[in-house]
Amino acid sequence: MADPARAAKLAQRIKVVVAEALGRKVKDPRLEGITITDARVTNDLQHATIYYTVFGDQAVQADAAKGLEKAKGVLRQEVGRNVTVRLTPTLEFVADQIPVVASNLEELLREAKKRDAEVAALAEKAKHAGDADPYKRDVPADVDIDEDDFDEEDLDLTDDEELDEDGNK
Repeated sequence: MADPARAAKLAQRIKVVVAEALGRKVKDPRLEGITITDARVTNDLQHATIYYTVFGDQAVQADAAKGLEKAKGVLRQEVGRNVTVRLTPTLEFVADQIPVVASNLEELLREAKKRDAEVAALAEKAKHAGDADPYKRDVPADVDIDEDDFDEEDLDLTDDEELDEDGNK
């Protein structure tokens, strides 16, 4: 069993080799719009899964899948030439779902932004349910309170009662 770090390095190398081979070696017109997005290799280095994207409708994507299946042997041969491992891994091509997921996520973000704008518009028109300042005050708001306004008699203590340092009588 190989090191997972070695498998990750091999996967990146396979990704580059396959992408270059699609541009140089394979002359199939169905494969012109393919982008290799990721590659994964099992820890025993025997099997490689290569993820790709194709922009277009379902027919274009189906043609690209057929073209990759047909070119699988040439691509594996190219991987075997450019990668230094004892056994060349088998290749499996999987259509990457990242663009579909990303478009769904963008749609959800647009909807959330629209709802946030609606809530902000409602909040601008909103009024307080009660007074603007719901806290009751004994002193009118325009009177300033100084330290001199408090006397010892306000502490509600008699002369014989004093508080200790913990605030107990």
